[in-house]
Amino acid sequence: MPDTKTPASDVESPLKSSALDVLDLLATLVLLVSAKGEILFANSATQEILGLPRKSIQGNLLSDYFVEYKTIITSITAAQKEHFSALRFDATLKRIGAENMPVHVILASAGSNGQVFVELLPLEQQAKQEREERIMDQALANKELIRNLAHEIKNPLGGIRGAAQLLQMEIESKDLVDYTQVIIREADRLQTLVDRLLAPHRKPHTVREVNIHEVCERVRSLILAEFPKGLKVRRDYDTSIPFIQGDVEQLIQAVLNVTHNAAQALAGRIAVGDAQITFKTRIARQVTLTKQRHKLALELHVIDNGPGVPEEIKDRLFSPLVSGREGGSGLGLNLAQTFIQQHHGLIEFESVPGRTDFKILIPLK
Repeated sequence: MPDTKTPASDVESPLKSSALDVLDLLATLVLLVSAKGEILFANSATQEILGLPRKSIQGNLLSDYFVEYKTIITSITAAQKEHFSALRFDATLKRIGAENMPVHVILASAGSNGQVFVELLPLEQQAKQEREERIMDQALANKELIRNLAHEIKNPLGGIRGAAQLLQMEIESKDLVDYTQVIIREADRLQTLVDRLLAPHRKPHTVREVNIHEVCERVRSLILAEFPKGLKVRRDYDTSIPFIQGDVEQLIQAVLNVTHNAAQALAGRIAVGDAQITFKTRIARQVTLTKQRHKLALELHVIDNGPGVPEEIKDRLFSPLVSGREGGSGLGLNLAQTFIQQHHGLIEFESVPGRTDFKILIPLK
């Protein structure tokens, strides 16, 4: 019996090629399915996840790619009849040569010809995007809070210091002069703290070509100078990574803050002599940062074998004045995140006892 299956290319699509090009740029998985359930179009993100070229995907039944194939068939029929504006459910995507992937499926009618739009959101990716959005929202809120608070503190602080100086000139008792000196010193300390809070918002962003490995080497030399014994700083570089566009001083400060934080967390292991920090650079592909998709991004990992980030501060680690170390200012990681965000990037971390990995992501393209 001859094959009566209609080739996907022969099915009329309501979308122009320009619209398909736009779908190709999306980081989420998008497919267009015919009235018979055949795949007419699969964007680049779908091809990458399935590990198949577009020609191998188009023309096949969408249900063949799911463990819950009956649910897919039923849902396509419901979407065609427009029983729902959008039908949502979780399912399991089958992949060749890779583990099955849990996804959130969204189906919606694409028009009167029975075609259906299908969007697949990997549940892990969806959680990652939500986490990134929370970090960005938190950073913006922190930025406004810091600027407003710093300015509110700065004005009365100057008055307090000035009044203490005038008072010191008028009194003769040495004991009382000691008290005014305490006021002046503490006012100066708070002024220094305020200046550090405002520093990333004052300095202009100077962009030029930067070799990320030169940044790592500079930080490595600074850390080893401060911790000459008991700490090894390993290199695991991908030397093919191209130059990035950035502010070299901000990048050095950001990487230094992250690395210094790791070194301080390693105090116990440094004392024993088996502390280790690793700089690892890689290229990441098809990365979404701040809701924008990038073909290539720099991944810089700062990995340590310390005790890990305390569970109670993991959700607030990049907030200002939050520190897991007694005597810490809680500004280092906040400033690092601010500097990396000024490069349209993001700092993430994963931490368990014995291994903490801070990942700095900066778009290349």
